[in-house]
Amino acid sequence: MKTGIITKVAGPLVIADGMRDANMFDVVRVSSQRLIGEIIEMHGDKASIQVYEETSGLGPGETVESTGAPLSVELGPGLIGSIYDGIQRPLNEIMKVAGTNLKRGVDVPSLDHTKKWHFTPAVKKGDSVVSGDTLGTVQETNAVLHKILVPNKAQGTVESIKEGDFTIDEIVAVIKGEKETFEVKMYTTWPVRVGRPYKRKLSPDILLTTGQRPIDTLFPLAKGGVAAVPGPFGSGKTVVQHQLAKWAAADIIVYIGCGERGNEMTDVLNEFPELKDPRTGNSLMERTVLIANTSDMPVAAREASIYTGITIAEYFRDMGYTVALMADSTSRWAEALREMSGRLEEMPGEEGYPAYLGSRLAQFYERAGRVIVNGSEDTEGALSVIGAVSPPGGDISEPVSQATLRIVKVFWGLDANLAYKRHFPAINWLTSYSLYTDQLKDWYAENAAPDFSELRSRLMALLQDESELQEIVNLVGMDALSAPDRLKLETARSIREDYLHQNAFDPTDTYTSLKKQVLMMRAILSYYDKALDGLKKGADIEMLVNIPVRERIGRFKYEPEDKINEEFEQIEAQLDSEIDDVLKRSDD
Repeated sequence: MKTGIITKVAGPLVIADGMRDANMFDVVRVSSQRLIGEIIEMHGDKASIQVYEETSGLGPGETVESTGAPLSVELGPGLIGSIYDGIQRPLNEIMKVAGTNLKRGVDVPSLDHTKKWHFTPAVKKGDSVVSGDTLGTVQETNAVLHKILVPNKAQGTVESIKEGDFTIDEIVAVIKGEKETFEVKMYTTWPVRVGRPYKRKLSPDILLTTGQRPIDTLFPLAKGGVAAVPGPFGSGKTVVQHQLAKWAAADIIVYIGCGERGNEMTDVLNEFPELKDPRTGNSLMERTVLIANTSDMPVAAREASIYTGITIAEYFRDMGYTVALMADSTSRWAEALREMSGRLEEMPGEEGYPAYLGSRLAQFYERAGRVIVNGSEDTEGALSVIGAVSPPGGDISEPVSQATLRIVKVFWGLDANLAYKRHFPAINWLTSYSLYTDQLKDWYAENAAPDFSELRSRLMALLQDESELQEIVNLVGMDALSAPDRLKLETARSIREDYLHQNAFDPTDTYTSLKKQVLMMRAILSYYDKALDGLKKGADIEMLVNIPVRERIGRFKYEPEDKINEEFEQIEAQLDSEIDDVLKRSDD
């Protein structure tokens, strides 16, 4: 142990002398209460330490001990279904030790080291293995088969491997390398600020399907992509993230509550165990890891929480899984950076945030990606990151939103005005964008419909035309519009209300398959094309706007998936007959 003496305490920042032998980012134990901290700056033998627990009552003269190791997480069976704080302390276990009032200095292992897991070998004695190969598996939950991998930088011949029930501390395999022998346990540790290695990154050209129409159709997220969801209070960020956690085509969900209000995190903790996983019918927690780090916890722990979360996510990605990480919200994480930067008396950047805010955000988001993971076979894993941003007053011109927008490829801008109108998800179709659209064109053509991109483009064009026409209507009224423009407005209203509005709490509407999305788009555009053709033949615009089939098109979203083809054909037939009827009546 390398021991130093505290010379200054300023909130979560502690300065200690005599730390010459310690290293940057070493974990330290502060004072006799053994509070957890991390060295974030060194000047000679003087170390600046950010403490992850409340520092009230600390004073100069108390001791600081360095553990000599960086802040790391334990990775192994037992992660799934766990609820951790920002530095991977299991909150359920802490409650058993300390009761409901969290005491300082509580030291509880992140994983259960006494529980036995059944290990099934995937290789046999004499096999050659390299780093990243699967040695064996543990059925962690009904939904997750946990793969025990050959540790990083280890390779050689399997000298022994055994099946049976073991704790994570017991050796399950021995690998004999050229220079050393590796004894493999079922868990490993990994420093949170270092990305886990992989062979190579792949192009983001596969859609991460979510079942949310505004996202899948207009602003898609690729597997391994990064997205930002900025929005003011009450605009539905948390519901969007819950929907993505439940319905996104991901095997594992890592949900980080980073500095959000305690009641929001309580909602997550209460709701996630009750949410039914549509894949298995069991609790969603069977493939979820939660990191609960609320705004009343020490500010420094927020800074560590997103690194803890993304390291756990990378671990499951290395098993070949598709992982979706939700960070709610990176604004609170940036506030923690600002607090520590101010305590360190660094030169402030815009609005007091540190000048390195953008590079720290980039370091976090760049750990996402669709990759070929380490191992002798080319196995594909993907880690997609969705970061919520909470700009004060919904003003996205502030530094965190702007730094995030420079990095991410998808921007789902939530709009307070849409939320007030009860239009959810409140994604503004005029300000949001996705830079993956072109890369996903071929995927859509193969997996959804050959003309999917064309349908999407037509929807967007109608919505943009509507915004321009709406300005005219606001100035001089609806009567000033020509019949084709009036039809455009009506069709755009149908797109907004019948297609982009999606009820997360309706059992049918909460998820829409790509096939159904295509048919819904075809139904709306078919009405527009046929009505426009009718107008050219002299049909009356009032009659075309009020034909009964429009209500049926609007209710198409509530149609069960097994009846959509039949319903679409009936809508088309009814549409033809009603427009013919309008033409006859107009002629009369």
